[in-house]
Amino acid sequence: METKNATELMEFILTGLTHQPEWQIPLFFLFFMIYLNTIMGNLGLIALICNDPHLHIPMYLFLGSLAFVDAWVSSTVTPKMLANFLGKSKMISLSECMVQFFSFVIIVTTECFLLSTMAYDRYVAICKPLLYSVIMTNRLCMQLVVLSFLGGLIHSIIHTGLLFRVTFCNSNIIHHFYCDIMPLIKISCTDPSINVLMVFIFSGSIQVFTILIVLISYILILFTILKKKSIQGIRKAFSTCGAHLLSVSLYYGPLLFMYVHPGSEQADDQDTIDSLFYTVIIPFLNPIIYSLRNKKVIDSLTKALKRYS
Repeated sequence: METKNATELMEFILTGLTHQPEWQIPLFFLFFMIYLNTIMGNLGLIALICNDPHLHIPMYLFLGSLAFVDAWVSSTVTPKMLANFLGKSKMISLSECMVQFFSFVIIVTTECFLLSTMAYDRYVAICKPLLYSVIMTNRLCMQLVVLSFLGGLIHSIIHTGLLFRVTFCNSNIIHHFYCDIMPLIKISCTDPSINVLMVFIFSGSIQVFTILIVLISYILILFTILKKKSIQGIRKAFSTCGAHLLSVSLYYGPLLFMYVHPGSEQADDQDTIDSLFYTVIIPFLNPIIYSLRNKKVIDSLTKALKRYS
């Protein structure tokens, strides 16, 4: 009878961001506008990089890949969230849930690897400027991008595959606005110890590994900057790294916080806010951060606007 009940739950209810009906429409329009600007901003940045030969260098290859990832993660999460704001039914099937989770893990993991790759790129550019073209070849850059996506794919296959061993019979209510592993584990009627352990081992290792690369890169960059006697050189170095450092700080802060506090109702609410930040807000902010703090992007955008005006 227990097995029968476990297999009956093939649909779930996403509770979303709020239970208050009066907030549904305002939140829909707010996040709809954010989503539109996210897609236009990131795809526009990709188009700008593709169309301007001056931007066909490693730094902008990584930036274009990051923009693609941001557009993807936003499109994985936001459309379903928007539909739930307007729809009376907030149902999502098990298959839809698995596909959403699979896509989400690929992109979140890939972004971690890309951010660490971009930090290494800045390290080489500032600490070894004479060897930059020798070290950061087009072939190496493409390999790093491909490995980032491959790492995301493998990580996603591991966690999605392990989710198929879990059955759901305790509840069909997911206290989140998309399908993530922790909310799913909480409603499972199978012992989730293996899943939790794998999250701790793989997700923890990836975050520690990529954060260490970022920290080591920027410590070495800082030492190199402090050795510079030219104020102009220092300003240029800070300008080059500022956007990426801001993006890294915004991304890793909420991601790390989700794994360092105990489970509780208050923690669930905090997880929702943290998840909203790195799946919706950061993909919206990144094109703005990198565009406003990058002279080459601004110049390229100005030329493109003049050309089409």
